[in-house]
Amino acid sequence: MKASDIKRGNVVEHNGTVYQVRDIERSAPTARGGNVTFRFTMYAIPGAQKFDLSLRADDDLKEVELLRRQASYSYKEGDAFVFMDQEDYTQYLLPPELVGDNAGYIVDGLEDCYVQLIDDAPVGLQVPATVTLTVADTAPELKGASATKRAKPATLETGLEIQVPEYITIGERVSVNTVTGEFAGRA
Repeated sequence: MKASDIKRGNVVEHNGTVYQVRDIERSAPTARGGNVTFRFTMYAIPGAQKFDLSLRADDDLKEVELLRRQASYSYKEGDAFVFMDQEDYTQYLLPPELVGDNAGYIVDGLEDCYVQLIDDAPVGLQVPATVTLTVADTAPELKGASATKRAKPATLETGLEIQVPEYITIGERVSVNTVTGEFAGRA
């Protein structure tokens, strides 16, 4: 497919590596006869290594078929995470390097995840935009603390550490934004 037709989220192959396009910058030169160029910010699948590529509008990139299957987290097998397809119950074994930072959001029974597949092999994982986790450890609320919203660190059940408002206590369920890794309210 032509570089000018590629959209954000497309999956392409370049020099034998598969990438997902995250950002596209179009630059049109002011001089006559100049070529429009596209600068793609891409991340390798799997591995999420960043790669920048500049192409002219007519340059070709091979699009790769990426399947997204809705799955829920089942259990851990050694270091690997096992997800089950919510339609046909296929089990996908995802190694920790493929799960990456998402590991901090994965709890028993987590649903609405998407396992990304190329040729039936898992290459990526998308977790929901927000997840609910239990606070495992945090400092007690300071009595007589001012009404300002001060934050304090809290360790969640998965080992993930985030900043939470002072009034949050151990055992409380909190929503966490998986895009920013920030506290998103009480659950």
